[in-house]
Amino acid sequence: MGTQFPRTMVGGKSLSRMIIGTNWILGWSHTGAAADQLIRSKNDSAEKIADLLAVYLNAGVDTMMAPFVGQDTLMKAIHMAEDRAGRALILVDTPIINVDDSALGRSTAAATIAASKQNGATFCFPHHSSTEQLVNKNRATIDRLPDYLAMIRDQGMIPGLSAHMPELVLYSDANGYDVETYIQIYNCLGFLMQIEIETINKVIWESKKPVMTIKSMAAGRCTPFVGLNFSWSTIRPCDMVTVGCMTPKEAEEVIEISLAAFEGRRPELEGRSSPAKSALTKTV
Repeated sequence: MGTQFPRTMVGGKSLSRMIIGTNWILGWSHTGAAADQLIRSKNDSAEKIADLLAVYLNAGVDTMMAPFVGQDTLMKAIHMAEDRAGRALILVDTPIINVDDSALGRSTAAATIAASKQNGATFCFPHHSSTEQLVNKNRATIDRLPDYLAMIRDQGMIPGLSAHMPELVLYSDANGYDVETYIQIYNCLGFLMQIEIETINKVIWESKKPVMTIKSMAAGRCTPFVGLNFSWSTIRPCDMVTVGCMTPKEAEEVIEISLAAFEGRRPELEGRSSPAKSALTKTV
């Protein structure tokens, strides 16, 4: 193994500061159906996904985020990659749970959270689409959130909060909810962010807990060099960046760009291909 990726602590657990994202494995491109299909065609078997995950693991990037429940091929790939690398992945599960205020809703949520534990997740964050249904902006609360966090603790997992709405971070900190970390959209283009970049930067820096940033390259709308250098240079040493890739070669590139950013050097990358490069671009 070469240089191992920098780490941080979340809820007493050591995590790589880069988190493996899965939109570019599972086919959620944020572009369109054709791009979704391309992603799925590139990663249409456990063997292919394991090849990709092995690159991360060999560099010490051992933390992975996904809604794992029901993703049987992905889970098979994870076990294959772990066997190859001789080390385990730390799973950050973001399951969609039923938040209906009823006996059936609670029992369904509990069953989903139990399935997360069965998959081997260390962390469990109810998906933002579930949690945001509980937000009361008038009272600055996330109603009944503690019920679901207790379910996560009861399963022996570490709770966090998927917070696409930046208010969730503020409300959670203010109310002292039992979470150890937050997920927050953050990128240099402001893609899918609900308020300006500078404000989200302030939210991250003032958060009482480490933050897992996502959409670091704005779902492919900026280059890894630009997106990752922005993220690493504007978050705290305790925070993390989630990076999804479609191929092993892409994983090698984002790891090299990130390590170069930490080490204050230029990344060693192959030049881009184009039909007619100028004399300058042919040399860099």
